[in-house]
This record gives sequence, structure tokens and C-alpha cells, in this order.
Amino acid sequence: MIDIDKWTEIYNTVKKHKLRTALTAFGVFWGIFMLVLLLGAGRGLEKGITAEFNVAKNAVFVWTQRTSVPYMGLKAGRFIQMTNDDIEAIRTFVPEVGVIAPSNQLRGSFSVVYGTKSSSFTVNGETPEVLQVKPTNIVSGRFINQKDIGERRKVAVVGPRTLELLFGEGVDPIGKYISIKGIYFQVVGTFKPLGKDEDVVQDAQTIFIPNTTLQQAFNQPNQVNFFAMTPKPGVPAAVVEEKVKALLMKRHKVAPTDLKAFGSANVEKEFQDVQGLFAGIAGFSWLVSIGTIIAGIIGVGNIMLIVVKERTKEIGIRKALGATPFSIVSLIIQESIVITGFAGYIGLLAGTGLIATIEGFMVDNNVQAGFFGPPEVNPGVAIAATIVLVVAGALAGLIPATKAARVNPVVALQEE
Repeated sequence: MIDIDKWTEIYNTVKKHKLRTALTAFGVFWGIFMLVLLLGAGRGLEKGITAEFNVAKNAVFVWTQRTSVPYMGLKAGRFIQMTNDDIEAIRTFVPEVGVIAPSNQLRGSFSVVYGTKSSSFTVNGETPEVLQVKPTNIVSGRFINQKDIGERRKVAVVGPRTLELLFGEGVDPIGKYISIKGIYFQVVGTFKPLGKDEDVVQDAQTIFIPNTTLQQAFNQPNQVNFFAMTPKPGVPAAVVEEKVKALLMKRHKVAPTDLKAFGSANVEKEFQDVQGLFAGIAGFSWLVSIGTIIAGIIGVGNIMLIVVKERTKEIGIRKALGATPFSIVSLIIQESIVITGFAGYIGLLAGTGLIATIEGFMVDNNVQAGFFGPPEVNPGVAIAATIVLVVAGALAGLIPATKAARVNPVVALQEE
């Protein structure tokens, strides 16, 4: 690789056939360029869609519906009401559950009032554990704590829509009181929802109060609307989903075959499906790009065959003067690697530069095109592309180099 004579010969060969070399190397350039571009765009899509998951990636939600099968003398169509006792039952009999957050929602039509302003909002009864299932950005003050739950305190945590409609710009709501169905709650914190989907719009106009307070103050004693849970580390969410539903069916006398009595959502399964989609996109990107690179390799290989043909007499003279087959092979393969490596490296720089420009623009201007987030080049792609270039160059020159090594000096010297 440090033989100056070899580099001089390679330079002279490329210089002599600039257009032919450039056109052939373009296939390698385009393959690497498309690989970086497609993988970067795929990464942007992955970031954009992943940002829509504003809950824990292994969260499980379970809620009640109506039974569809008669069981133990009870008719079909019965509504199941979960209770606080179910919380302890789940903790006791489903040890796979790591976090459980019971939740309720204030029913009926009502307005939330502050001073002379009023508006309709969603009021949820929550526990501190809900932040481990559905993370929320606490902007000021605090979230609901265990003392609030134990003492059934009348405190509230409000979102940005509540601040906008009730308090207005520049007003600090902490410590102030709002009226919910005639009952006053002190604002102890404000939050900003995480994520970018339609759930965020709903969360922005939600008010959180302690779940025990909601149960007592608004006539929902010992009632739970739904459970939000996450499994312990290493436990699949599907295991928790299945065992919790089976336990609740047993406790509330629901037929084991009744699939409609309890509804559930497994975020881990949805997230894995999305990850599988991204893996498919990445595989497709590699397939398309490698196909283009192979076409480029074939072109480079054809060039090297022509080079060997043109330099047959020269190769014969080299061998007559004592050149080893290895020196002949290394010269051809080195020239092939130089052509593919240079073309691919330019493609790598062009693709990376374009992705970095788009990413910088989207980040600086806080732009997101639908589900597409800022594209990103994985450093592993650059390393993999470099390895592909070296291997591609060696393969492109292998057959021509083998042919050159087999040249008979006597026959070569007779070549016209």
C-alpha cells in the first residue's frame, strides 16, 4: 500500500480514462449515497413515531366493559366495577406487576371555575405511580404525592390549557384555588404533556387530583375505572396483561371464556410491532443500496478486465523480469479498491452532509413533517459502509487480478 510506483501507475491509469472511470464509479457512489439517505430517513421516521409513545414502552392498561356470557347464575350484559380491593389483590397474586396506578375520571357535565372565568375540563383521579407509567413534565410546583392520597387532600395539578383559559398569561397559579363542581381545590403544580399525538391535546386540558379525593368528594366510593401498570424488569407485558385479567375475571365472577368483559391495551406489543416495521425498512434500505453497489462493482470489475487486457504486454514483461503473482494481483486489487473506495467515500460524505443539513434545519426550526422527525446518521452505518467499500473493491478486482496473475509472459509479449 505504500509502494509509490503502484500509486503512480494507478493515478496514470485513472487520469488516462477519466470519463470511463467516473461513469463506472458513479454506481458505487450512488449505492452508498442512497444507503446513508434511506437509513437516515428511516431513523427520522423511527424517532418521529417513537415520540408519539408518551407512555412507558412496556405499559399495560386494563379496564372494564360488559359481560357477554352468562356465568354462575349471573346474566350477560352485566357491567363490572373494579374496586380498591383489586389493587391489593393484584399486588398479592400477580407478583410480576412492578407498578400499578389505579385511575378514575370525574363523570357528568360540569365546569371548572376560577374567579369570574370558567370552562370545561377533564378531571382525573390519579396516584403518584402514574408518572412511572405515563411520564409528564412537571413545569412548576409538584405532582400528587402519597400524603395527598392518604389524607384525601383537595389539591390539583393543572395543564397548559387550564392555565390559558382560567388564569391567563403571566399569572402564577400555584397556591390559588379552583372550583370543581362547587368543591375548592388548591393548585399545587402545573405540567406539560410529553409526546406529539392527539392524546397530548387531551392531556393539555386535564386536571389531576388525588384518586382517593375524587372517590370521596364526587361519590365514587371504592371504585376504580381502570388500571395502568408496568411489569417488573425482565417480565413481558403480555404476562402481566394475561394474569391480571384472569385474576379480575375470577374475583368478579366472569366466565373464563368471556373475552369482552375486560378491555386491555399492551403498549409493549404495539412498540415491538413498530420496531419490527423499522427493522424491515432498514433491511429494505440495505437491500436496495447493496443491489446498486453490486451493479457498481460489476462496472468496476469490467473496467479492471479492460485494464488487464490493455496492459497484457506490460504484465508479461513484469513477470518476465521476476514479478511475483502476488505483486500483480495486489496491483489490480489495489487499483480496484481505490476506485470503489474513493467513489463510495464521496457518496458517504454527500449522504451524511445532506442528512446533517436536514437534521440541523428541522432541529433549529422545531420542524416535524407529519410522523417524520429529524433524520439521523448512525455512526455504525458509516463503519459498515466503509467495510462494504473495501470488500466491494477487493471483489471487483479479484477476477481481473486472477486473470492478470495467470498471464503467460511468452504469450503476453506476442500480444499486439
